[in-house]
Amino acid sequence: MKIFYKVVFLFLTISAFGQPTAIVNKTAYNFWMNEPQNTTDKAPLIVFLHGKSLSGTNIERVKRYGALKGIEKGLDIPAYIVAPQLPSGPWNADKVDEIVQYMINNYSIDEARIYVTGMSLGSYGTMKYIGEYPNRVAAAVSICGGGDVNDACNLAQVPIKVIHGDKDFIVPLSESQKIVKAVKKCDKNAPIELEIVKGGNHGSVEDLYRHMELYEWLLKHTKANKALKEY
Repeated sequence: MKIFYKVVFLFLTISAFGQPTAIVNKTAYNFWMNEPQNTTDKAPLIVFLHGKSLSGTNIERVKRYGALKGIEKGLDIPAYIVAPQLPSGPWNADKVDEIVQYMINNYSIDEARIYVTGMSLGSYGTMKYIGEYPNRVAAAVSICGGGDVNDACNLAQVPIKVIHGDKDFIVPLSESQKIVKAVKKCDKNAPIELEIVKGGNHGSVEDLYRHMELYEWLLKHTKANKALKEY
C-alpha cells in the first residue's frame, strides 16, 4: 500500500506542477519550456542559462540543476520558464534572443516582465544578453560568474543581483566583483547588487534555484519603459 500511495503522490505532483516540454529544431538552441499553471493573462518569462558542464546535444542534461530542478522539487513559479542547451562554446546573445522572440510569437508573454538568470558560464551568458539587449530585460540574477566590462553601461540599465560564494575555486569571487565595479563606475546609482555567500563554493550556490526567493526577487521588477524598437 505504501508503494501505491507513493505512486499516487508522484502522479498528483506531476499533475499539479506540469512537466517541461522539449522544443527542438525551432531556434538555434534547443530548449525546455515549462508553462505556468492556472494563468489566463499574459505571463512573465524567465530564461535560465546553464553552466559549461551541461553543454552538449543531450537536452536531458539541462534538467540536472537550475530552474528546472526547482520546478521538479515542487516550486510553483508563476512564469514561463525556458532553459536552452548550449552545444559548445560561450552563450550567444542573439541566439538566446531568438528563443525569447519565439516565446513572444507563440505564447502569451508579458514583454515588460522578461527575466534572465544563469550560473557559471550561464552567468557570463546572462550578462552578455543584457549587454546586447538591455531594453529586453526587466531584471536578472547572475550566479558564480562574471561579465564583459565593455558591457557595463548597458548592464547599468537593468536591476541585477550578482551572487557569488567566497569559497568558489572554479570562478573566483573577483570575477563578480570586477563586473559590479565596472557597472558602478559607469553609473554609481546603477541597480546592481553583489551578494556574497559565506562558505559558498561553485556548486553549493545552485541551491538558490530551489527556493522561491530568487524568483520572487526577479518577478517584483517590471520594465517600466518597454522599448518599442525592433530587436
